[in-house]
Amino acid sequence: MIVKTATWRGMTPADLSAVNAIAAVVHAAYPEDAAVFAERLALHPGGCLVLDTAPGLGGYLISHPWHLKQPPALNALLGSVPLPASTYYLHDIALLPEARGGGAASAVIRELVRHAAGIADNITLVALSGTVQFWQRQGFARLADPALDAKLKSYDAEACYMQRRL
Repeated sequence: MIVKTATWRGMTPADLSAVNAIAAVVHAAYPEDAAVFAERLALHPGGCLVLDTAPGLGGYLISHPWHLKQPPALNALLGSVPLPASTYYLHDIALLPEARGGGAASAVIRELVRHAAGIADNITLVALSGTVQFWQRQGFARLADPALDAKLKSYDAEACYMQRRL
């Protein structure tokens, strides 16, 4: 399995074409323009990581400081990130099928927690259908807000906002 020889490292601009290709495979139902990934990398490079594997990149994670209970819309540019931030937002994590099952996602979440702790006292994300249990195992809990829940239906019917206190 690829994951056993995989390591997470900081994303560089040279990785963006592979990141876009991974996103097209893993998140085909939630497409985002290449400019979204490039902007997140430019705004907060410390929150952008890629999974190096022997045959090439096997995944990525994109995160940044943000506003609590105000997740960015899909496929939207941010313009800037707030400092200080009221949350640290995990925008996206994607692993190709062959890079799954070896603990790479849990490992990068542990790294993300260390990074985010210097920026905010919590991490938030939008969990899409079928991922809530994974995020619960990573220490996240649903943060219910009726107005926000209605907005998240634009992602999918089961999308929910989740938070992990640091």
